[in-house]
Amino acid sequence: MSPITTTADVDRPAAEVFAYATDPTRFREWQAGVIDARMDHPGPPQTGTRCLTTRRIGGANRAVTSELTHIDPPRTWGVRGIDGPIRATVDLEVDPLTETSSRLRITVDFEGHGIGKILVPLLVRRQAQKEMPANVANLKRHIESLQAPPQA
Repeated sequence: MSPITTTADVDRPAAEVFAYATDPTRFREWQAGVIDARMDHPGPPQTGTRCLTTRRIGGANRAVTSELTHIDPPRTWGVRGIDGPIRATVDLEVDPLTETSSRLRITVDFEGHGIGKILVPLLVRRQAQKEMPANVANLKRHIESLQAPPQA
């Protein structure tokens, strides 16, 4: 099946959109089901860094570990799930439209392992197709409502 892609134009510079959208500590502000998220160590993220996310799935909190597969601020970022029966691959791209606006594109795909092979086509993809537009709309709303940082 094809990956799920959602796009939005955001009234913020590319660097701000990128920083907000790729900050795991902000995931719960805009992603449905996220309870908590963080990188596995402090400092700038780099390829191989792990993102630890707790999601509410099927009425229970579940820990999910993803590994950063690529990062090129403020343009691209990607993670790949490395544990559990349902492993997401997420690619994020931010394209500047003007100095003060950007186009955000998030693409999600899933790989099932064990019971996940059944759940991905029956439930997970359908849920993601419903949630992704709402998640990206939430991200847009949240970041556009933040006060712009002072100009240097």
